[in-house]
Amino acid sequence: MNLRSRLFDRIRVKSALKEEPRADQTLCQHPGCNEAGPFRAPMGRLREGQYFCFCLDHVREYNASYNYFNGMSNEAMADYQREALVGHRPTWSMGVKRGGKKFREESDDPPRPGEGQEVSQAGTRRYSYETPRKPRYGLAALRALDQLGLDDTVDMVVIKARYKDLVKRLHPDANAGDRSNEDKLREIIRAYNYLRSVKEA
Repeated sequence: MNLRSRLFDRIRVKSALKEEPRADQTLCQHPGCNEAGPFRAPMGRLREGQYFCFCLDHVREYNASYNYFNGMSNEAMADYQREALVGHRPTWSMGVKRGGKKFREESDDPPRPGEGQEVSQAGTRRYSYETPRKPRYGLAALRALDQLGLDDTVDMVVIKARYKDLVKRLHPDANAGDRSNEDKLREIIRAYNYLRSVKEA
């Protein structure tokens, strides 16, 4: 292809015309810019829901330097992010004392029938707000206790004594080398180690 051809002299290329903003269109709010501003950019912290209108070049420039936490200390920024987890609403634990009252005592509604009611000798009902007793052991711990032949009322001293007794009875050294109870012994050792780890945790 010959670039010095006379045909190239006749080719006319239109320069890209800048689109003039329409009367109903918002202008770019960057100082000194007269182009249309169809792109919104947030104004920043404490001005949520308010936006600047920029042209494409200026909105890119604004977004590159935008920092929502500008002017906040590290502690204030960490507090803000922690409160954002609950939507910046106050939270509290259910059932804890607030101002000397328990959770149920704050409401004027009486408890539901059969809930915390005690009938005195005079026949009047008194309401007790004792928290229900939590179970001492979980499901896995109850299985381990069952392996040792115990129930959930025992403490660690009884568990340890029962473990020592079973090991002495089932160990091959105590049974003239009989290894028929080895599987049972392994289960008991595993159950005791689990109960001990739960107690220490």
